[in-house]
Formats: sequence, C-alpha cells, structure tokens
Amino acid sequence: MKRPFTTIAAVFFVIFSLMHFLRLVFGWEVTFNGMTFPIWVSIPAFMLTALLALMLWLESRK
Repeated sequence: MKRPFTTIAAVFFVIFSLMHFLRLVFGWEVTFNGMTFPIWVSIPAFMLTALLALMLWLESRK
C-alpha cells in the first residue's frame, strides 16, 4: 500500500456512494433544516461518489 490516505479517501467515498444507493433502493427520506431532499438527488450523488471512489482506488494502486 503506497498511498494510504488515498485508500482511506476511496473507502469514505465508497461508504457515501453506498448510502446514496441504499437511499434510492429503500426510498429513505432526507430532511435537513426543515427541507426535504428529493430522491432523484441521490442519482447524480451516487454516480459522482462511485466514480471518485473508483478513480481514487485506481490511483492508490499505482
């Protein structure tokens, strides 16, 4: 493991991506400061965090 902090960041992005995916599957409602976020917000968030996790994981393997 040459880049431990890159790997740690990738793990965090995997966790965030998994939470967005689970929100899509189970329809969990997210409310922040009285404002409810629609489910569709998790689609680009899932895609972005999954892509970042993949890119960080590939970088950590170099």
